[in-house]
Amino acid sequence: MRHISEYRDASRMGPLLDAISASVARPINLMEVCGGQTHNLLKYGIDAMLPEQLTMLHGPGCPVCVTPLELIDQAIAIAKIEDVIVTSFGDMLRVPGSHTDLLGARSEGADVRIVYSPLDAVDLAEKHRDRQIVFVGVGFETTAPIDALAVLRARQKDLDNFSLLAAHVLVPPAIDALLCAGDVNIHGFLAPGHVCAVMGYTEYEALAERHGVPIVVTGFEPLDLLVGIHMAVRAIQTGQATVFNQYRRVVTREGNVPAQQTMRRVFALCDRKWRGLGLIPNSGLRLRSELSRFDAAARFGVAGLTARESTECRAGEVLRGALQPPQCVAFARECNPDHPLGAPMVSAEGACAAYYNHRRT
Repeated sequence: MRHISEYRDASRMGPLLDAISASVARPINLMEVCGGQTHNLLKYGIDAMLPEQLTMLHGPGCPVCVTPLELIDQAIAIAKIEDVIVTSFGDMLRVPGSHTDLLGARSEGADVRIVYSPLDAVDLAEKHRDRQIVFVGVGFETTAPIDALAVLRARQKDLDNFSLLAAHVLVPPAIDALLCAGDVNIHGFLAPGHVCAVMGYTEYEALAERHGVPIVVTGFEPLDLLVGIHMAVRAIQTGQATVFNQYRRVVTREGNVPAQQTMRRVFALCDRKWRGLGLIPNSGLRLRSELSRFDAAARFGVAGLTARESTECRAGEVLRGALQPPQCVAFARECNPDHPLGAPMVSAEGACAAYYNHRRT
């Protein structure tokens, strides 16, 4: 197969669904980690066609959703400072902070702009040297390399008016934390194909062996998902606790080594708080000390800001796979895209948004 349409061929789905049904001999909980996979599972109705004994749990694979509340508050506080331009990807603007969001701050006069790349923010800093340019850098290992490149580019150009508000998080520690917590029974994982395209999957091998669960690196198209689910189910039934690579056309075991090297030049490991999941050791990336002059939180003195999660929003349970979005009493009522209680309702990869858009009832 070479074209996207081939991975959406409905005639190929029936045999795969039959094979999955024939492989499921007991109740199985399978978690897909990536929000993009969640959306396509619902968009194409795949989850509804799976056998009743197979339950898809939706994990913390939405980077916007797991960004801690205080990071949003920090970005808003910075945006309200005179002569500061805060830049971000578009899906961050609607994520609620403690009292408002970046879009609300912009409506009150803050200069908040959508960019398509952190390199656009670097260009903006070069054009407006009389103003401070801040890029809100969130995401998994997928976006970390380009954010790292932006910092290196700013250093090369000696742009003292560029800084990064970094909140990058890493997938393997989150999987480890979910399995160690034990409050949700997870028998296997579909690992995010785009993250593994950058990082490879060697880190997942130790996780699979230690916890005794199979992990299948999976793509995003309907047939990718069905093949990945079939591989995971067979591995669970036969007791194979190892890593399988369904997404071989994109992912290699070693990953994108130059991208990894760029990340390591700029970032170091740190403990990171995840919205809904709490503090996970060594699950985040911070700027290295030699690049601390590009740290926006330190530059603008907002690193000490703290925030408390809303008691109305059950996003933490959704992100842990303990709750399906429609099971939340606020879903599509008090919580909707026009009035979100939490990030999963407004993010392009949020599980609540997926159910609202594709299966509201």
